[in-house]
Amino acid sequence: MANPNESAITPAPRSNENRSTTPGSAGFKAYISSSWAERTAELPPAREQAPFAATRRARLSAMYPGTRLIIPAGRLKQRSNDTDYAFRAHSAFAHLTGWGSDSEPGAVLVLEPTGTGHDATLYFRERAGRDSDEFYANSDIGEFWIGPRPSIAQVAADLALQVRGIADLAAVLEAVDSETVVVRESDPVFTDEVDEARLRFAAEKVLTTNASDSPFSVEINAEHEPDDHFARDLSELRLVKDSYEIAQMRLAVAATAHGFDDVIRDLPRSSSHLRGERLVEGVFNTRARSDGNAVGYDTIAASGAHACILHWTRNDGPVTPGDLILLDAGVEVDSYYTADITRTLPIDGTFTPVQRRVYDAVREAADAAFAVARPGAVFRDVHAAAMAVIARRTAEWGMLPVTAEEALLPDNGHHRRYMVHGTSHHLGLDVHDCAQARRDMYMDGVIEPGMVFTIEPGLYFQPEDLTVPAEFRGIGVRIEDDILITADGPENLSAGIPRTSADVEAWIAALTA
Repeated sequence: MANPNESAITPAPRSNENRSTTPGSAGFKAYISSSWAERTAELPPAREQAPFAATRRARLSAMYPGTRLIIPAGRLKQRSNDTDYAFRAHSAFAHLTGWGSDSEPGAVLVLEPTGTGHDATLYFRERAGRDSDEFYANSDIGEFWIGPRPSIAQVAADLALQVRGIADLAAVLEAVDSETVVVRESDPVFTDEVDEARLRFAAEKVLTTNASDSPFSVEINAEHEPDDHFARDLSELRLVKDSYEIAQMRLAVAATAHGFDDVIRDLPRSSSHLRGERLVEGVFNTRARSDGNAVGYDTIAASGAHACILHWTRNDGPVTPGDLILLDAGVEVDSYYTADITRTLPIDGTFTPVQRRVYDAVREAADAAFAVARPGAVFRDVHAAAMAVIARRTAEWGMLPVTAEEALLPDNGHHRRYMVHGTSHHLGLDVHDCAQARRDMYMDGVIEPGMVFTIEPGLYFQPEDLTVPAEFRGIGVRIEDDILITADGPENLSAGIPRTSADVEAWIAALTA
């Protein structure tokens, strides 16, 4: 990897001048800025999602008449010293611009209020001219280091948006008032600048009105409440997906299905390695990078008793024949929409009788949840249907100190010892999409056509749990599917990935023969 800390006239923020050897002579500067071919002036057509993003912005505009709305993409996040994590724009920014894996760090979308709605403008740092020192010397933004950035005209055509250079964002900050709202979490540095601008506006307003108890002075003491409401509304805006989003979810699920196939084909290799879980993770991640942008979340490759650890992402254990492996993984496509699917597989291709009993109970719970996931139902009913099965089966197996009916009473919940997580969550740009929505819109909300969410019951019998018969201990099973609600009922987007114990065994046999 090249050294990014060479001396620069326009240095990167974490430049280390003590290691600097970037040439700075007049002769070098003159030579490096000369004899470059002209860049193409051809503009791209608007991308497929541009009109969908415009419709989403219009819906948001109607919710906030007269209010300036600021949605930053976010910045690069430091991994260590002078290296960063791969950039991913904030989901609200991607949703409202249509800019996904090719988006630029530091970009900001502003919806400026007008008499009839809002004018949307995207601000970003366009590419530097080749007569600029940052072109070769700045490892954060220089073309020699990270490749060319698009021009303002190219982004404007691509996203069908008004676009301006990042320097023009200063005028937005100057115009910030107490009503302005911002997505706080996406870019803390820029959010601080917005906060300072709001404080200045409030202070000036107090002075001009000569009233220390004016509404402005009171409002500025509220703890970011308008911003919190804005984040909530942006989450709720994604509860029902449009046709573009649904198509992207189908692509993500299809790529994920291929990833599961890849993992099964590689089971003979991964089961012979000391850290076979790492191989499973790597095989799936290869598919995510080849067919999409990345994984939508850290892959869970949990073999044996690790399957009882709900978010096991260390993935450093063996994949031992005779055990089960719980694979919870999803491909995120370039638009950032992600799948989230879990299958629990017998590593040697065949369930033991006890493993099959647990697996079939979990599938029964999933099927019960699927049956009630229909338009007009309440979202929490999906979870309740799965829990009824979990309570019944664990009671039958002698694990509960009460009956299944008693366990299901609000003050009890003994069966939840073996499944402490929820059965469903919304899915989309985030693996846990719409997470800031109000409870009465989410858990207590009514299911509508266009919603996409998971159904993922499980049973996890910890290896040291004395309430569990010995033969069950160390077994963890989860089955997770991605569900689209249509006017006619639920559609299992991941139904093509085998689900029944018999189909799973046949699947493994076919791919490892």
